[in-house]
Amino acid sequence: MATEAAARVARLRDQLNDWSYRYYVLDDPAVPDAEYDRLYRELQSLETAHPELISDDSPTQRVGDQPLSEFSEVRHQVPMLSLGNAFDDEEVTAFDRRVRERLKLDDSEQVSYAAEPKLDGLAVTLVYEAGRLVQAATRGDGQTGEDITANIRTLRSVPLTLRGDQLPALVEIRGEVVMPRSVFEALNRRQQQAGEKTFANPRNAAAGSLRQKDARVTAQRPLQFYAYSVARLEGEAMPDTHLALLQRVRDLGLAVSPELTDCNGLDALLSFYQGILARRDRLDYDIDGVVYKVNQLDWQDRLGFVSRAPRWAIAHKFPAQEEITVLNDVEWQVGRTGALTPVARLEPVAVAGVTVSNATLHNMDEIQRLDLMIGDSVVIYRAGDVIPKVVSVVGERRPRDARPIVPPEQCPACGSEVWRAEGEAVARCTGGLFCPAQRKEALKHFASRRAMDIDGLGDRLVETFVDQELVASPADLFALRHEQLAALERMGDKSAANLVEAIDHSRETTLARFLYALGIREVGEATAQQLANHFRTLDAVMEADEEALIEVEDVGPIVAGHIRHFFRQPHNQEVIDALLQAGVHWPDPPAVQAGEQPLSGQTWVLTGSMSALTRNEAKEKLQQLGAKVAGSVSAQTACVVAGEKAGSKLTKAEQLGISVIDEQALLVLLQKHGLWS
Repeated sequence: MATEAAARVARLRDQLNDWSYRYYVLDDPAVPDAEYDRLYRELQSLETAHPELISDDSPTQRVGDQPLSEFSEVRHQVPMLSLGNAFDDEEVTAFDRRVRERLKLDDSEQVSYAAEPKLDGLAVTLVYEAGRLVQAATRGDGQTGEDITANIRTLRSVPLTLRGDQLPALVEIRGEVVMPRSVFEALNRRQQQAGEKTFANPRNAAAGSLRQKDARVTAQRPLQFYAYSVARLEGEAMPDTHLALLQRVRDLGLAVSPELTDCNGLDALLSFYQGILARRDRLDYDIDGVVYKVNQLDWQDRLGFVSRAPRWAIAHKFPAQEEITVLNDVEWQVGRTGALTPVARLEPVAVAGVTVSNATLHNMDEIQRLDLMIGDSVVIYRAGDVIPKVVSVVGERRPRDARPIVPPEQCPACGSEVWRAEGEAVARCTGGLFCPAQRKEALKHFASRRAMDIDGLGDRLVETFVDQELVASPADLFALRHEQLAALERMGDKSAANLVEAIDHSRETTLARFLYALGIREVGEATAQQLANHFRTLDAVMEADEEALIEVEDVGPIVAGHIRHFFRQPHNQEVIDALLQAGVHWPDPPAVQAGEQPLSGQTWVLTGSMSALTRNEAKEKLQQLGAKVAGSVSAQTACVVAGEKAGSKLTKAEQLGISVIDEQALLVLLQKHGLWS
């Protein structure tokens, strides 16, 4: 048994030392803190059971590891030791009991504690002499750290000169440097855009920023310092309590946690923990627990230290937000716009108090960035209501039978072709009108005011039709009967009759509206109108190749590719045929011929109200003549059509000397070109 324990202790030490090296020296954490804590506690238990196995080089007998060789070494005058951890209320209760017993307090006496969040950043120490910052260093191994004075001087939260008239001869202030979450997110976006490595979390970003050789890089990354203790104070008396000491630090010009408070007794500690835990996700910086410290400094001296940690303080850790598990498979979900999103199917694991078995992978670019394969051990992150995500791969645990992740060629929901446009990260299903995953959104768009304009068919009714399997494609709308609709909850006989009439009325439309209603990616109203103007007929649009499509104004290679792919899908062709058979139609092409549009290249503006036709109808007809219809008047405007009660646009046109016509003149122009009778 002793031999087995010795072997296990040796393996644990090797693993923990390797992880410490990755974390402190390489600045490249291999596992989340929760995994390190688990193995550390196992090693502690084995050494407690077998004290003969304890050695000076055990991770339990020291804080960290050797400092980075890139910076000069700093020998700490007072060691920077870490804290013991409590992972549940029982362990906090035991801590309070030990404190009271060692202080020989009566059962009725409660201990006053200073409590504050445990910031998840980089521990540093600042030395001021005669009020001036002379040195800043990282914790390193607790005895020796790295000199980061030049980088710390770039932090605006660290004063170069202390405030006040009466300054201590020397003060050494310790605290944590953190990167706010908002800054972290912006930094990662910049790193991605520059093609550089992104950071796994704000803690790594803060550490990486402070360990930059060039202090100018650090200066570009706003960091925040929060003081949590004083290691040395010379030239003035030490206050009686920890809270008073930190108040003195605040008076000298350094920030302390705004959550710092006095907790009297065990119940107050546990209440503080729950309060901070509930607000954890609303803070702009990461925390991984709370810290309790005996408030009376003379009591701290009486309690002293044990091994690597003080007896008078403890860290009450939160449930881990990061954990390791195994990626069992990847499934592809089809979103409402046709985007295919890879979803990780995981070996279930508890993260932040919730069992997680699925996590988002975003897209293939993210999978390639992570170098992710099925079978990998992965680090999962979850905070509050944030969707769990895979943040990294534990490469050293990759099994030999790990499999690459391959995106599907056909949509898993409808079997249509999956297409990923050049330069885009997202692959999409091309069966927009047919795909059940996109059905509701496709129908909502189809019925919208600027598309088929089916009055009374709102989002709620569309969802009801789909949920009750009354409608599966746009063509099914035209087969709905009065009795079907009247039987629906909250519909009523009159509403059903009105909707049937609106659907029937929508059968008569325009080619431009019909093209827009189909929901082709990146084909908005203006592009749909340009397509209708150029090709004149639906068949011509459907048969056009990409070269012909690019000839249309405002249609580039990407949009041409979307249009071509859409009409090439048999499912979409079937839906279009069904719509035409259901009676959807539009007028024959007007007399104006392609290439002979009289208003081509001109910009027109409509203002005021019209009586013979609506503003939208006037806009469509002007577009058929080749005009661009803008919403504001400028020096480039060719003509303004002024209806009744025309306002500031008419005034500006007159000031600029731009041609102005009324509604009657517009109708004459449209009649001349066969667009009005």
